[in-house]
Amino acid sequence: MSIKRNPGIPLDLDAIVDIKINRSALERRAKSLGGRRSVKKQWQVAWLLKAITVIDLTTLAGDDTKGRVRRLCAKATRPVKEEVLKALGADKLNIHPGAVCVYHNFVATAVEALAGTGIPVAAVSTGFPAGHTPMATRLAEIRASVKAGAQEIDIVIERHMVLCEDWQALYKMIQKCREACGEAHIKVILGTGELGTLTNVAKASMIAMMAGADFIKTSTGKESVNATLPVSLVMVRMIRDYQEMTGYKIGYKPAGGIGDAKTALLYLILMKEELGDEWLSPELFRIGASSLLTDIERQLEHCATGRYAARHHQPLV
Repeated sequence: MSIKRNPGIPLDLDAIVDIKINRSALERRAKSLGGRRSVKKQWQVAWLLKAITVIDLTTLAGDDTKGRVRRLCAKATRPVKEEVLKALGADKLNIHPGAVCVYHNFVATAVEALAGTGIPVAAVSTGFPAGHTPMATRLAEIRASVKAGAQEIDIVIERHMVLCEDWQALYKMIQKCREACGEAHIKVILGTGELGTLTNVAKASMIAMMAGADFIKTSTGKESVNATLPVSLVMVRMIRDYQEMTGYKIGYKPAGGIGDAKTALLYLILMKEELGDEWLSPELFRIGASSLLTDIERQLEHCATGRYAARHHQPLV
């Protein structure tokens, strides 16, 4: 699938002022998602395999090493045991994650390990996770990650710009990062758990898209509150509004706290019901996760054999 890239549009502050969110209605809608659809048997297998293809398989730990990153990349190339895929009739589907996401220092290692696989490397950048580093440093880090081979850059915004409603500064900051990315796609991390209100989340989402974001992303995974369904509803509806306004399709990436297959399926259902089947692809949807793949593997093995494997039989790294 080829998605026409979002070039951004001029900042429209009148449109931002008009954004208002009905929290109670959103929370009612979010609660309904789990009970509206029940995915069982072969359909559950298909949805779980789909979930693997939209994972950004991630390691962002303080004790990361080159060896750990290489092992994660090896897992990305073979995310499920071959015998399980054969038992499920899925061994010819070329199932792999949407990307491998690492710190800048490990981009070259990941690029080398994934050479020839078609799996892109994503780098977190711009003073991740807080974003409190000089702008020149952040832009230099983006350029260095792209030069090292990163095809996607996950940037963090300065949350105080949202809390102080400094929309002009936020727009300019994201624009500069977008320019530094060049051909690499940019995912803008909003840090939604630190933005105070759902209205702030909505406004920050729209600003990011106006500034040229290819994806908008909930969290760094380091906040006390990360991806939630109400926040996700706000963001995907802003994506829908932006598409209606401009014709451009923007991707969505929830991250943090999505560690089991059941939760991942809820997010797939959300995307299908709110934005349609086109968003059930790695070009427009990613889940930022480090442990999710392990639980999906266990569910798939249960579907294939009737037994759950112990988690240590399916280590990530």
